[in-house]
This record gives sequence, C-alpha cells and structure tokens, in this order.
Amino acid sequence: MREVKVAVLQCALGDEAREVNIERVAGLVREAAAAGAQVILPPELFEGPYFCQTEEERFFATAAPLETHPSVVAMRALARELDVVIPVSFFERAGQAYYNSLAMVDGGELLGLYRKSHIPDGPGYEEKFYFRPGDTGFRVWETRFGTIGVGICWDQWYPECARAMALMGAELLLYPTAIGTEPHAPEMDTKDPWQRAMIGHAVSNAMPVAAANRVGREAAMAFYGSSFVADPRGDKLAELDREEEGFAMATFELDALAIERANWGFFRDRRPDLYRVLLTADGRTPFGGS
Repeated sequence: MREVKVAVLQCALGDEAREVNIERVAGLVREAAAAGAQVILPPELFEGPYFCQTEEERFFATAAPLETHPSVVAMRALARELDVVIPVSFFERAGQAYYNSLAMVDGGELLGLYRKSHIPDGPGYEEKFYFRPGDTGFRVWETRFGTIGVGICWDQWYPECARAMALMGAELLLYPTAIGTEPHAPEMDTKDPWQRAMIGHAVSNAMPVAAANRVGREAAMAFYGSSFVADPRGDKLAELDREEEGFAMATFELDALAIERANWGFFRDRRPDLYRVLLTADGRTPFGGS
C-alpha cells in the first residue's frame, strides 16, 4: 500500500523582506510535517509580494539562479531535515532570461526544474513583462511519495496541461497559485471558477488535485485563499477559507487510485488520432502548415 499525505499551505506573503516570507512558509512546512504531511505545497512565488501587479524594473533584481535562489536553498535544507517533498516556486534568472519556475525537492535532493508554460498578461497579472514562456515542457517527477506533476497558477486553467502530466505518469496534480480580486473588475469573484477548473482536472484524469494560494491584501489586489485538496471524484477533502493561514491536508492510497483510474476508462478510450486540431491555434490550420 502506497499511502501519501498531501498538504497545501496558505498565508499572507506581503512583507517586502524575503527572509520573513520564507520563514513564514518554513514554519507552516514544519507544522504540516509534524501532522504527518509528506508532500507539502507552498503558494506561488512565496518569497515576497506578488510583484506582477505592475511593471517595475526593480523587481528583476529579486530573481536568482536555481542553485542559489534563497527560497530553493532554504526549502532544500528543510526538506532534508523533515524528509518531505516540497515543490518550490521561485523567480528564476538563467543567463539573460527570467522565468516563473518551480524546483522539485525530495528530501533535500533537487529532482529537476519546471518553467511556467502559460504566462498571463492583463490588469493585475502582468507576468509577460517579467517572464519568458517556459521551455521545459510539462514535467512529472517520481518522488519517494508518488509521481507528481506540477503546473503553476495560470497553467491550472488549461486541461491540456493536466492531461499531459497525467499521460506522463502523474499520480497527483499540484498547483501553486497567486490569485485574487480583479483590479479592473472588483465585482468579479473568480474563486469558484478557479476551484472548479482544477476539480474538473481531478475528475477527467481520475487523480487527486491540490492548490495552494496566498491571502491578504497586496497593493490593489486581495488574495482569496481557498486552498484545497480534492479527490478523483471532485470532492474537496480539505479546504482553507478566504482569510485563514495554515495548512489543509488529505490522505490518498495511490495503488487503489490507480485501479480506480483504470476502471473509469478515460485513458483506454482516448482517441489521439482525432486530436490533431489541438495542435492548431485557430482550430483549422495544422501546426507548422501553410
């Protein structure tokens, strides 16, 4: 029996001091690990405020290479101490390029890097100013607690991302996130659609999904938390509210879920021969065609 306990973290991260935010997340990692969590997911870009609300060149100075980034260094040491898996979201500088990236850390070992594939551009989410589109492709990692696929925030709205990770062998889908009110439309509340999109991935791929968000107000945006863990039925087994700080955790038996996934037949009945349209931008022109 392969049982895994998955926890999502949620807290305010608006302090300009990077070390304060990292320590706050580290404290929640310790709490979740003490409760038995083995895979522990912090929010997106937890090292500081969500700076992508505006276009300011000063924030480029906060990026760092994978091997030396303070968030990665701190979480590797913590994962080694606690013997847990931590997907670490961070602002990466690679030569002259900048990415919204994630390092998969397993007990202190760095398993690899994922760079966010879908980069949003709109009021309050001006990420294209800062980040290149990821060049790693989708990634999954065989950790000691199961095979994990991770998308970053805007990736979570794309069923193609979730399905690709499932086809690559993922048993769990995780999404570190930074999402809240829409500065251009304060009456809009995306919390329910945000959860429903990912819960749809859980059902359609017959595997658990977990998302970690931040809370609190930062500049023009109020982050609505609501971090959760859902099972393959789409039932939320654990959830935090819009304001609380802490962790939410659920337990899964991966071998039983694998049998359940096969029983549904979603992957048996797929028709890749009919999906060429997915390689087009407009639904008509073949990718690379004239």
